[in-house]
Amino acid sequence: MADPRSREGHRYGTTEIVAWLDARHAGHDAPLAAAFAAHERHGLPSIQVAPSEGRLLGVLARLIGARRAVEIGTLAGYSAIHLARGLGEGGRLWTLESEPEHAAIARANLADAGLAERATVVEGDAVDRLDELGAEGPFDLVFLDADKGRYDRYGDWAFANLRPGGLLLADNVYFFGRLLDADDAEAAAMRRFHERAAERFEGTVVPTPDGLFLGLKTP
Repeated sequence: MADPRSREGHRYGTTEIVAWLDARHAGHDAPLAAAFAAHERHGLPSIQVAPSEGRLLGVLARLIGARRAVEIGTLAGYSAIHLARGLGEGGRLWTLESEPEHAAIARANLADAGLAERATVVEGDAVDRLDELGAEGPFDLVFLDADKGRYDRYGDWAFANLRPGGLLLADNVYFFGRLLDADDAEAAAMRRFHERAAERFEGTVVPTPDGLFLGLKTP
């Protein structure tokens, strides 16, 4: 059930409630803990998905039987570990990262998680590398969590390279509360992403703190 306040966007998940639930449903083993704490260990920005959202990525990969997946935006490899663990037998994840230092840290974290053979960190500008990566498709799942001003372009690529029925996931689709800002070019790109996704995918926005788009590619 939902009440009018929750339907309008009010959240009942306090810091204490979220921490209690994360501990029970989205706990970390050592590799996940290391990747999640990369901002403390390596000075990386603390912008990875939350534990519950990371867990959701892996569960969704399992639900659709994904074997070939692409992530745009690696950082320290936290979400990549969740995704790679969720892939079926013989699965492969390609995760794209533009910053060489971040890519090196992610490779080490994926190796520590025993996923070096399953997950490949592709270094360089995502738009350039995606052109090359298309040859590995079609893909079962694409996850966007990179620069928001190019989500429209990333969404176009995902539609072209996902199999029919493939899953597109995109984080931060509320764009930090700026989605409807008429004077923001990045917000305009995010709105284009939503408009095109609505035409091409059977989807919805899961009301995570900053919104997670989830959609199946229509035939």
